[in-house]
Amino acid sequence: MENLDDKQNEDLTPNNEQQESTQPDLTESLEELITDESTSNDEDLSFKNRIDLSELQEGIALIKNEIGKVIVGQKGMIDMLVASILANGHSLIEGVPGVAKTISAKLLAKSLDIGFSRIQFTPDLMPSDILGTSVFNMKSSEFEFKEGPIFSNMILIDEINRAPAKTQAALFEVMEERQITIDGNKYNMDLPFIVLATQNPVEQEGTYRLPEAQLDRFLFKIDIDYPNLEEEVEILEREQKLQGGLKIDQITAHLTKEQIVKFQALVEQVIIESHLMKYIADMIVNTRNNPFLYLGASPRASIAILKASKAFAAMSGRDFVTPEDIKRAAVPVLQHRVIVTPEREMEGVTTKQIINQIIEAVEIPR
Repeated sequence: MENLDDKQNEDLTPNNEQQESTQPDLTESLEELITDESTSNDEDLSFKNRIDLSELQEGIALIKNEIGKVIVGQKGMIDMLVASILANGHSLIEGVPGVAKTISAKLLAKSLDIGFSRIQFTPDLMPSDILGTSVFNMKSSEFEFKEGPIFSNMILIDEINRAPAKTQAALFEVMEERQITIDGNKYNMDLPFIVLATQNPVEQEGTYRLPEAQLDRFLFKIDIDYPNLEEEVEILEREQKLQGGLKIDQITAHLTKEQIVKFQALVEQVIIESHLMKYIADMIVNTRNNPFLYLGASPRASIAILKASKAFAAMSGRDFVTPEDIKRAAVPVLQHRVIVTPEREMEGVTTKQIINQIIEAVEIPR
């Protein structure tokens, strides 16, 4: 019996030694497997853009830096102006006199190596003063078309609501279709074609309220408020340093027409998922069914949110749209396209408040 027990113990001993000898190999294999999995997970998490946006971001940084040499604060306004260019849309800038509406638009145009034209809207301005007119040439005995100031790449329309409706209506075709039709002839605008318009609040004297059809052609309505105390002090310090020099002389042009058209094409390629497009549609439909709104948003508004959210995504260095991009675009896109009911307007309710309520009410897709 003792011999059998000894033999059994001898048989068991080598097996235990063999198990101990193989244990480190198994441990090493497990460690290698875990390392490989973690490496692959890291590679999956560190995604790369499918669209190269590096040149676009560098260009935007240069533009912002140039405008920041003169304009104090107003980062939201500058972002929306840049986004409107990338989205190939027009912007309406509203604020009381003296808050740098006009100078901001001029600085933006100066930072771009493109054609620039300024039109000062006045009560006696005629449509032909903007678009151009046919003039009879005595030598050739034919009418020749003389182009108006609208024939440029970036148009600054200063105080657009100081002109009557017939002059404002002259912009309908050119803002929507980038062309004008005069005497049966069609004239196409040179691309890029961007309109930046400023207006004083409609409550001020000598203003004409823009019709809904005109407002709907602007991608953004940008509200500019007064600067705070620190910004006001910095404005005074910069003015003192100028010593009579011109603010616009500090600006250097960086982006060409070809680059801007290229960036606009890149923004069009930014990816948006179908559930996010439904998210936009839900917002727009909500404006039409909202009891506080007399006029809801049109399909042009949903397209505007789509384009603006793509521009904001590209400015953030992403080639895909997120719900935050859509929420960021909603207020400046919708606030001039919807009308509050008279009852709510008398109570002091604003379009911005209602739009923010709609944004909070619509479920964010996951």
